[in-house]
Parts: sequence; C-alpha cells; structure tokens
Amino acid sequence: MREVTMRTLILATAAVLASATAALATPASVSVSIGPKLQTKAEETLGVREVDDLAKTLQTTVEKKLAKTSAYDGARIELVLTDATPNHPTFKQLSDKPGLSMRSFGIGGAAIEGRAVSPDGKVIPLHYSYTEPDIRWSQRGGIWTDAEDTFDQFAYELSRGKAPSEH
Repeated sequence: MREVTMRTLILATAAVLASATAALATPASVSVSIGPKLQTKAEETLGVREVDDLAKTLQTTVEKKLAKTSAYDGARIELVLTDATPNHPTFKQLSDKPGLSMRSFGIGGAAIEGRAVSPDGKVIPLHYSYTEPDIRWSQRGGIWTDAEDTFDQFAYELSRGKAPSEH
C-alpha cells in the first residue's frame, strides 16, 4: 500500500511541476499595424474600416495559432500589413463604383512584414506574401478569402517555430 501511495505522490508532484513550467511560459504578444501604402489604398479605394478589420483578423489569427504551441513564447511579434487585395469588391468600392457587383471577383492576397523580438532581444525578420494564382478559386469565397488564407499560412509557419520569409 505504501508503494502505491509513494508512486501517486511522485506522479502528483510531476504533474504540479509540469503545470508550473507551462504557467511560466508566456505566449507571444502580437501587434499589427497598417503600412503607409496600404493605409493610402484603404483611404482611397478599399475602405479604412475594412482594412482595420483585416489587420485585427491578422492579429487574432496569429495569436490563436501561437497560443497552441510554445513557438515564440515570450516574444514580441510586431507585424505590418503592407498590402491586401480583396477577392470581391469592398463596401467602399461598391459605393464608389455603382457598376460593380458583389458577383465581381478577382484574385486576392496579402503581404506582411515585421519582426519577432525574443525575450533575450534577438530580432528575427519576418516577411510573407501570397497572391492566389488561379482565378477559378476566387469566385466562391468572401471579400477577403485569399488575404485570410495568407494569414493562416503565415500563422501556421510561425506556430511551427519558423521565421516566414517571402513565399
């Protein structure tokens, strides 16, 4: 009986130590800003609110993927959304050009630049861009489907501990 109790105590201690170690791990903090060229594009053609929402989507996507792994724990991920192209017209585009329709479509994508700053100060540059090469996939998606796919691919690479570079 004493041997079983000792084994239980050892297992319980190991579990507490494992959870304490996991609690010490701090997930990466993620910030996203909009690059100057994209900000101008947002003001003139895409819509500021839409691009702001897109930047929030990038931040949320990266945070969720990184929260599931220990990759970049404790790091600061500083991203700049430098370009984005919608698959369908944005609300601003529709209101600016009455001849457009939500049925209009084209290839989309996004470009991201930034850096990861590790807790010890090491800076890792990050660059990622993707534009869907096949227009046949663009018709059925939403306004920002290809941009959101770009965010997913970028976040997946980060979550694997990689430093995504041009795609």
